[in-house]
Amino acid sequence: MSNALFALRHISIEDVSHMRTLPSTKIHTDSDVELWKRTSGYRDYGIFLRRLNEAVVGYELPWTSSSPSEAAKAVLSMLEELDRWTDDIPPLPTPQRFGNLAFRQWGKRLEERADDLLASLLPQSYRAAIPHLKPYFMTSFGSFVRMDYGTGHETSFALFLLCLTLIRFLQPEPEEERHIVLDIFMRYLKLCWKLQDFYNLEPAGSHGVWGLDDSHFLGYMFGSAQLKGQSDIPVDSVLRPPLPPTNLYFMSIMRIHAVKTGPFHEHSSQLYSIATGVAKWSKVNSGLFKMYEAEVLGKRVVVQHIPLGGLLEWDVPSSGAQSPATRFPSSPQQPTNAPSAPGGTQAPWAAGRAPTRSAASSWGTTMRSPPGGGG
Repeated sequence: MSNALFALRHISIEDVSHMRTLPSTKIHTDSDVELWKRTSGYRDYGIFLRRLNEAVVGYELPWTSSSPSEAAKAVLSMLEELDRWTDDIPPLPTPQRFGNLAFRQWGKRLEERADDLLASLLPQSYRAAIPHLKPYFMTSFGSFVRMDYGTGHETSFALFLLCLTLIRFLQPEPEEERHIVLDIFMRYLKLCWKLQDFYNLEPAGSHGVWGLDDSHFLGYMFGSAQLKGQSDIPVDSVLRPPLPPTNLYFMSIMRIHAVKTGPFHEHSSQLYSIATGVAKWSKVNSGLFKMYEAEVLGKRVVVQHIPLGGLLEWDVPSSGAQSPATRFPSSPQQPTNAPSAPGGTQAPWAAGRAPTRSAASSWGTTMRSPPGGGG
C-alpha cells in the first residue's frame, strides 16, 4: 500500500536548527488562502492526510499495535496529562451561556508548561524543533480568548502531528500511521470532547445546520476510511443508533446524539444527506476529502489563526509567477500537485444551501432530501 502513496519529506534536525523563520499567522485575506495552496507546507499536509487515511482502511476499533513506538506512546502520555488537568481546574460557577472562565486557567497552564511538555516529549536531539512545534500545539485545543473550539483547532493538531513526522520523531510507516489515527488522534478527540463539555466551549465558526459537525471533521474522514470496502455495513446504518464504537465515524455520530436533541435530519442535515444519498463508503471518503479542502482549508475564517512557516514552508510564488494550486490527492495514485479545476472543488454545502443533484456530483450519486422537505 505504501508504495502507491507519495513519500513525505524528511527535514533533518540539523536543518531545523538552522531555520530562522518560526511559524506565525500568514493568512489574513482570501487571497492568502489561495497562496497557501501553492506552498510546500500545504502539499505536505495533503500527503500526510492521505497516508493516514490509507493506513486505517479496513481496521476496526479497538486496535492495538503489535509494537508501538516509544514516540507514539510519549504523545499519548502527554495527552493523558492534559486530560488530568481538568481534575485540578474545575468549571467556575459562572452564568455564561458559552465558555466557562476556567478554560482560560487551563489555557494559562498550557502556555506556562508547553515548553516543558514538549521537552519531555522529545529526546534531547530533537529539541531544536520545539519553537517550531509549540505554535501548533498551543492552537490545538481551542481559543482561550474566545473560549471556543472548531475545525481550525483540530487542523492545528493534525499539523502538529505532521511536523513531528517531518522531523521523523514519528515515522511515516503504515503501522505508525495507524497508531497516529487510531490511538493518538482518537485520544485527542476524546480530550477535546471532554474540554468542550467540561468548559462549555462554543463551536467556532459553526456552519449551523449546513455544517458536517459543529466542531470536528477529521474523525469522519478517517472513520469513513476504516469502513471502506466493508459492504456488510451500509452507509445508511448511521441512521439506526446506537452504533458500536468500532470506527471514528460511528463514534462521531454517537457524539452528536449525546450533545444534540431533535430529529437527526434537522440538526445534522449533511450527515443525513450522506447517509441517504451515498451508496459506498469509498464515495463517502473521497467526498469528505474534497469537502475538507473546500470547507475547512479553503475558508479564511477557519484557517486564519493557524501558524505557518518554518517546517511547513510558506514558499509562496514570487509576484507574477504562475504556479498551479496544490490539490489534495483523491486517490493514492493521483499526483498531489495536479492543478485544480476552475473555481476549485465545491462541497455540497459550499453555496450555503441544501445539497442538490448537481452539488452532490462530487459524491458520484444523488443525495436525497430528508423527510418533511427539510433539505
